[in-house]
Amino acid sequence: MPSPSEGSRLVEASAPSPAVSVVVATRNRADRLRRLLDGLAAQDLEEPFDVVVVDDGSTDDTAAVLAAERTFPLRSLRRETPGGPAAARNEGWRAARGALIAFTDDDCVPTPGWLRALVAAARADDDVVAQGPVRPDPAEAGRHGPYSRTLRVEQGNAWFPTANMLYPRIVLERLGGFDEQDFPVAGEDTDLAWRAHEDGARLVFVPDALVHHAVNDLGRVGKLKVAARWADLPALVARHPELRERANLHLRIFWKREHDLLLRTLVTLAVPRRAWPLKVALAYPYARALLHRGGPKHAPYWALHDAVEILALARGSLRHRALLL
Repeated sequence: MPSPSEGSRLVEASAPSPAVSVVVATRNRADRLRRLLDGLAAQDLEEPFDVVVVDDGSTDDTAAVLAAERTFPLRSLRRETPGGPAAARNEGWRAARGALIAFTDDDCVPTPGWLRALVAAARADDDVVAQGPVRPDPAEAGRHGPYSRTLRVEQGNAWFPTANMLYPRIVLERLGGFDEQDFPVAGEDTDLAWRAHEDGARLVFVPDALVHHAVNDLGRVGKLKVAARWADLPALVARHPELRERANLHLRIFWKREHDLLLRTLVTLAVPRRAWPLKVALAYPYARALLHRGGPKHAPYWALHDAVEILALARGSLRHRALLL
């Protein structure tokens, strides 16, 4: 583990404990981070809160953004060698001072009532884990495109992304925080929430705790890189079997319906030419789905994208002995 160097503005040990601490892991998103911190400055929570930002080896202007004066106590921790989001978030909440720990991401902007709504929900009892809605940033609606990526969470989400979650510190301490070993890059947020649920914590959805998520233009290659990183998802269903039902997995084994349709289309390669009606029946649903995702121009790309996801999940299925495609 790298030794972090703390930011210059530390909260004094004698200061009153905040009602809640906000923990953020960041890497090379200085402009996005600035918008997030501005959103935190606009919070209407009447009680004090503080913020801990863990810079996971950034090489951009993140340090300058963190050095700017803020209207709330901000503590920054620097990891010279990137260790991934699970390790960064663990370092962040352990350094935080609040009895409640709210997580969001460095490409998100919370609405002014975010913390107030989460804190109110969490105070119902000591073991409440709160999740709030996440929607694409309306200010970036024009950036939506075939190679963009954003996040939408409505009515509770069985994957529990840390874009908008709150945990009592006692729950994090009891569970040991995020699993850095098995989920260093992806899935750590889902695993933590499910371990909390299985340990007896009550999961609640807080509709008023809204966070807006950036619409990031990843480009063709960037989108494929994201598709290739889901190899650890089968480990989640192996560890938490109930996730198959709660996440509404297609036929309980497919992460996405399009994966099933693509595999059915590939089956047509083994179907004799004379059985062309069967070939059409198998291939038509996926062809139709491709057209709905951007038209003929983008169809080959989406077929490749789906294939990359399936291959990543297949590798993970073999490794973790749990089928998820």
